[in-house]
Amino acid sequence: MRKQSRLGLSVLAEEQDPVCRSLAGKGGDRFADVDWEASAGGGVYIHGAALWLDCSVYAEFPGGDHTIVLLEIHGLRADPDREPLVFHGSRFRRLAV
Repeated sequence: MRKQSRLGLSVLAEEQDPVCRSLAGKGGDRFADVDWEASAGGGVYIHGAALWLDCSVYAEFPGGDHTIVLLEIHGLRADPDREPLVFHGSRFRRLAV
């Protein structure tokens, strides 16, 4: 992340659980069956996502054995008709209204 001038953050839509599983895989080409595009700044965006955020690293903070990264948002594209994909309790769920 530190080497990229821009990062693409995609919030997957609720029907994209196969995409989520592919990207979370440990072996092979995780993007092989995923439709995506890259921006001129190097951000990667997943097609069909509910939200795209164009970001850069703003600051980093130590967090135990992790690093917490604060992102600056430069732009976004949202599809209000698509519900976000939610993974909680080891399974995919829907948000309650």
